[in-house]
Amino acid sequence: MSTVTGDRGAAAWFGDPAVDLTGPLLEGRLADLLADKMIMMTGVTGFIGEQLLWKILTDLPATTAAVLVRPKGSATPRARVISLLKKKIFADLVADAGSPEALLDARMVVIPGDLPNVPELPEELDIVVHCAGDVSFDPPIDQAFTTNVIGTSRLMQQMLAAAERSQKVPHYVHISTAYTAGRRRGAIPEAEHVHGIDHHAETEHGLGLRALVEAQSRTADRLTALRKVAEVEHRLAGHLTTAADTERRRKAWVESQLVKAGTERARSLGWTDVYTFTKALGERAVVEIGADISVSVVRPAIVESSWKHPYPGWIEGFKMAEPLILAYGKGELPEFPASPDSVVDIVPCDHVVNATLAVCATLPEPGKPEFYHVSSGARNPLNFREMYGHIRSYFTAHPFTGGDRGTAALPIWKFPGAASVERFLSTSERAHKVAEAVLRRAPRSGPARKAAKSLDRTRRRLDFLRRYLGLYNEYAQSELHFVDDNTLRLHRSLDPADVDHFAFDTAAYDWTTYVEEVHCPSITAPVRRMDAIRRKRGRTPSTMRALAAGRPDADKVVAVFDLDGTIMSTNVIEQYLWARLPELGPAERLREIGELLTALPNWLKAERRDRGHFLRAMYRRYAGADLAALEAFVDTTMSAHILERVSPDAVRRLREHRAAGHTTILITGVIRPLTRPLAPLFDVVVAADLATDEDGRCTGFLNGPPLVGESRAAWLHHYAALHDVDLGRSYAYADSHSDLPWLSVVGNPVAVSPDVPLMRAAGEKQWTTVEWQTRSQTPWWVMPK
Repeated sequence: MSTVTGDRGAAAWFGDPAVDLTGPLLEGRLADLLADKMIMMTGVTGFIGEQLLWKILTDLPATTAAVLVRPKGSATPRARVISLLKKKIFADLVADAGSPEALLDARMVVIPGDLPNVPELPEELDIVVHCAGDVSFDPPIDQAFTTNVIGTSRLMQQMLAAAERSQKVPHYVHISTAYTAGRRRGAIPEAEHVHGIDHHAETEHGLGLRALVEAQSRTADRLTALRKVAEVEHRLAGHLTTAADTERRRKAWVESQLVKAGTERARSLGWTDVYTFTKALGERAVVEIGADISVSVVRPAIVESSWKHPYPGWIEGFKMAEPLILAYGKGELPEFPASPDSVVDIVPCDHVVNATLAVCATLPEPGKPEFYHVSSGARNPLNFREMYGHIRSYFTAHPFTGGDRGTAALPIWKFPGAASVERFLSTSERAHKVAEAVLRRAPRSGPARKAAKSLDRTRRRLDFLRRYLGLYNEYAQSELHFVDDNTLRLHRSLDPADVDHFAFDTAAYDWTTYVEEVHCPSITAPVRRMDAIRRKRGRTPSTMRALAAGRPDADKVVAVFDLDGTIMSTNVIEQYLWARLPELGPAERLREIGELLTALPNWLKAERRDRGHFLRAMYRRYAGADLAALEAFVDTTMSAHILERVSPDAVRRLREHRAAGHTTILITGVIRPLTRPLAPLFDVVVAADLATDEDGRCTGFLNGPPLVGESRAAWLHHYAALHDVDLGRSYAYADSHSDLPWLSVVGNPVAVSPDVPLMRAAGEKQWTTVEWQTRSQTPWWVMPK
């Protein structure tokens, strides 16, 4: 590992530290240089902005912080800032002031506004620090331009408008990124990047792409393709569910096309992604608009947790490296497409904040912008092989506590290259696709659900790898070396009394301490806490709530149960055979079964299209049956056969609902006579009614459409309106993906021994999934006697 504590590492790449570079220096203590000044900040609720505010309030006692904050939901900008000041790092400041409100009123000015909708700015501004921006590597192209180019331009224009009113021109400090250098190689100087890109034209075209892609998403061919995919997944749930999913897919397609457009446009012009591309064009806009004022551009590399302040390891949220580090610790990152000798240029957040405030205390010559790289690769390089070694060493000593599958084995990275990693990933994706195709044809069962869960874990892992390897592949193989002469020179001009609190020399720490003792513990601590909470809570269900009697308005709660596959292990074909075969002789039984087997393939096709069509076709076979005789047969002969197949778990839950004062409802597509043995368990039974002629014989038709899919949801809404039912407090239990619409109607849906599509939907919606045993002691082929 290379740890350089002197002036320079790999001097051949970088300038001579003895060269007397031109540029502003610090002439005094920062607290004095910035006293009685108003520093306006954007992005104060973000990672760097939050610590920058803390630093101003903590170590610059005579400086006022003005913050541009937008409302969010019902929270006003002032309320959002007060919430920010309640965070841990501001605790001592709040205690000294007496309250967050008092601290805000004494030291801060809140400017309601947003980017790019920047309001009129105060005339008292001395310094404007723009650290807001879209930090995602792959936002839609129009979003990236709106935030990083238009937002920056509007902010500067409003700043200049305020300056014109007050005749006081602020120093503009722009927080960019070192990776605006794009796909260049070698030493990157602290200067404006040379390129011929017209940021006005690129912005205009980038913003115009949304309307173009939206129009493309609405063409007949595109909508047909999206609808067919949605129908494959949701046809049984109903037309409205399919339509909603089609529209969801259309919107997702629009966003994905805009993301792809941004990535490809950036790479076609020499940048890694749309983030660095629009940040580079934002820099060009800054230099152009700020041609006659003092401008400084701070370019941090990969910003991670703090080295020292507010405390070692301070970080807000997950940044660039955290998802990869955590995935490695969980054994889910088998390889990484990095060049082992490429530098991973990490810089602690407090170094970026300290450097920014030091830059604020300078005053560049108008029209000659100053650039500063805040990076570690120049004098304290850390390559990917060394980074991997530190992370592996940390997790070897401090593994994540194992869950159901035990402690994960840490992968051994061999750095085979991007091409090998891509082959591995592509092969795994193809294998997963084949396994999914097999699963779709598997019957509903516990093993099928177990296999689906395993495939889902694999899919999440593959999606994670595809996303992050795609995003970080360029960075992991970069050969950039950021010269930081200006930054080092500025650091050396710090007053000796400021060095402890405002240091930003990235050669001052060693990577073993930073990665293994500061950074990794800080990012894994919240994950370990959440894992401990989950273990303590166990598998407590979220929608399968405990029921108790005596709660207010219990009569406004309903508990709705499906029948087949939920509270009973049976289906409409079995039930028909139970009713039909006992009255037939041996030859007639064989003929009946043969006819059923012949019709079965067409019935299954009908069910895959629309369960209502299947039920209508099945119930045609009841034509000619005496309805009264069928009811009597069910009461005297089939009742025990039916009740034996009712799940004891379902009966227990039904009794709990009744004891709690809830109305219990059975809603099923089964014909009503077959529900008669279950009537004592329910207050309301909704079933299919067989139509009869004047002699009481079944015609083979129904009195109305069978209640399936979305029609059950409509029935529930109507029933709730008639009986003053609170659906938000009510319960529903079902087993099939076709039940998704009406499960979504209530506040407490439960998936019971579900098919794979419903199991997955329940997981996404955080519904409880339970396994109710419904096995009978009597084999299915034994007929009632």
